[in-house]
This record gives sequence, C-alpha cells and structure tokens, in this order.
Amino acid sequence: MSAARTFQRLGNAAITVAAIIATIVAALMFVPGLMGLDRYVITGGSMSGTFERGALVFERQVPVADLRIGDVITYLPPADSGLTELVTHRIVAIDPNPGGGAAPLLRTQGDANADIDPWTFTLADTVQPRVVGWVPVVGWVFIALSDTRIRMLAIGVPAVIIALLFLRDLVRGASRRRDESAPAPAAAH
Repeated sequence: MSAARTFQRLGNAAITVAAIIATIVAALMFVPGLMGLDRYVITGGSMSGTFERGALVFERQVPVADLRIGDVITYLPPADSGLTELVTHRIVAIDPNPGGGAAPLLRTQGDANADIDPWTFTLADTVQPRVVGWVPVVGWVFIALSDTRIRMLAIGVPAVIIALLFLRDLVRGASRRRDESAPAPAAAH
C-alpha cells in the first residue's frame, strides 16, 4: 500500500471520528431541550462524590411545591451570600416561610461540603430546575467551547479541511475534463 493511500485512509478515519464526536456534542446540546430538560455544567467541586466537576447535569422544571429534602437543585443563592453564579446543591431542609409567604424556606448543602450552606432562601418562581440525571466529564467540552479561541478552532479547522477537500476535488475534476478533451496524439507511421 502506498504512503498516499495510507495517508488518505488515516484522513478519512480522522474525519469520521470528528463527525461522530461532533454529532454526540450536538445531540447533548439539543436533544435535552427537545425533551424539556435544562442542562448545566458543574464547574465546582461541592457535589463531588455524586457528580464531579465537568459533569453535564440534566434538570427538569418542577413545581416548587413538589421539591423534597434530598432533591438536587440549581439556583442562584441570595444576594447577601456573596455568590453571583448558579449553585447546584442538595436540599437538606424545607421549612415554612416565617414571613407567612407561600414559598417555603430552603436550606442546601453540597454533598462534598462538611457544613450546610450558611444561607436560607426562598424561590421567587413557581417552578424550579431539579436534577434528573447527569453525564460525567462531557461538560468539559462545553467549558472549552465557551472560550472564543477554542470555539473558532472547533468551527474553523473543519471548515478549512472541508474547503481544501472540495478544492482538491474541483482541481482533480477540472484536470480530468482537460485530459479527456485534449486531442489524442497522432500515431507515428
């Protein structure tokens, strides 16, 4: 087998693998939404032991009244907590609202944390995302794609490869047509 043939087979295999990976990532991006699920990437370690940093969690919106102790939810902690990003923690207490409001008072804790979160909170909405499943490690792909340079490479490199393959086929096709339309050399007598 020639080196060119080997190189072509390796190139075809690489393109196939890249297409499979791209299909899986696209499915993980779009299919959960079609099934009514939200997706979040775990970026901290507070739930280690249940799911690790880099996991992709899937959540379904449920009525706040359906939340139970033990449920894992993703929420924005109260403003006075000092946190400005979403947190995914387990509900460890649900108490009546001391202010008499309909929304219960919640306490949460990360499974890897020794202490309960130092805040209590109520949920302003009538529905809340509750974890229904997760896929380990896959979230790292989403974390990487949040970087503009990596996203441009992920889009640009395949686009350049496709363009080069198209250009190669175009040149080969033009060369064949030119060879086929050239007059045959005269036979020597």
